[in-house]
Amino acid sequence: MNATPLLTQVLQALHEHRLEAVLIGNAAAAIHGAPVTTIDFDFMFRDTASNMRKLKAIADDLHATILRPFYPVSKLYRVVNEDSGLQADFMPVIHGVRSFEGLRARAVAHDIDGLQLLLASLDDIIASKKAAGRDRDKAVLSILERTLESARRRGGHGS
Repeated sequence: MNATPLLTQVLQALHEHRLEAVLIGNAAAAIHGAPVTTIDFDFMFRDTASNMRKLKAIADDLHATILRPFYPVSKLYRVVNEDSGLQADFMPVIHGVRSFEGLRARAVAHDIDGLQLLLASLDDIIASKKAAGRDRDKAVLSILERTLESARRRGGHGS
């Protein structure tokens, strides 16, 4: 499945409502060139009252629902539209990432259909997966580390 049309829709809504978010996780890793797959988009954002209003407006634009976290202590906001297959997770806290500001400062701007996407660095993606320690994260670490090393050899923006 080509996820670009869904990602473009999300980016259009993010830009329209001026919600600053950084794509992290396997979707970001795939855009960096890692041969990984995912079924969702993971974004880090600042959890403020203003940004929550923006997130609700974005969900409305995408004809989506915001689902609350599965775990009581989680700050995950899952934006879902089952008809289109959209699942985008917005998180103010990500394992292995100290702050949104730091993540944003290290992010790489990437163009998707004429829209700017802030893409977490491979270093940050790897750090978050190591810190999360889940089996599914551990399973892709060697792939991500090889992708990062290859990008560094080419002089790319892996870190």
